[in-house]
Amino acid sequence: MHPNKERTLVLVKPDGVQRGLIGEVTSRFERVGLKLVAMKMMVADADHIEKHYTLDPEWRRITGEKTIKGYLDKGQTPPSTDPFEITGKILTNLKRFMTIGPIIAMVWEGAHAQKIVKKLTGGTEPLSSDVGTIRGDYVLDSYRMSDQEGRVIRNIVHCSGSEKEAEEEVKHWFKPDEIINYRLVQEQILSDVNLDGILE
Repeated sequence: MHPNKERTLVLVKPDGVQRGLIGEVTSRFERVGLKLVAMKMMVADADHIEKHYTLDPEWRRITGEKTIKGYLDKGQTPPSTDPFEITGKILTNLKRFMTIGPIIAMVWEGAHAQKIVKKLTGGTEPLSSDVGTIRGDYVLDSYRMSDQEGRVIRNIVHCSGSEKEAEEEVKHWFKPDEIINYRLVQEQILSDVNLDGILE
């Protein structure tokens, strides 16, 4: 497949929908030249959310180990040294949060779509996300606050973490016939080798 056809998943989470930031999120991806090829609003159920986060069978272990390391790096005591116990609590909180209201699920297409979307979205923790990223510009939350309050971090958007993850997540959220193949005029400017025909 040509790099221009790469696809990735974006979810505007319930906090992003409630704060009226759908347009702000989509405009960031449109302005960089990505193409929206699928979009729907839905209220997900807990089973769908659990499957989303556990598409990678290693997610529970990896996420638990990263969380433990994060605590230790800050000189704090993790709530458990068992990564699976930690991710059990994280998953419970994620299912609660991601099902409290509507979310917007989207598929974006374009050159290096997954990496571009991840860069524009910013790091998982809004406090440490760069200015200019979606999370850095629109959210005040931090791991410290979410840990103290026993909830997941509120960061407006989910985006796929790798090209492999993007492929699996797109299939989880969208049927093939829900993704539309069409052409935008701007695609010629962004990807045509010779820019032929501009002065026709």
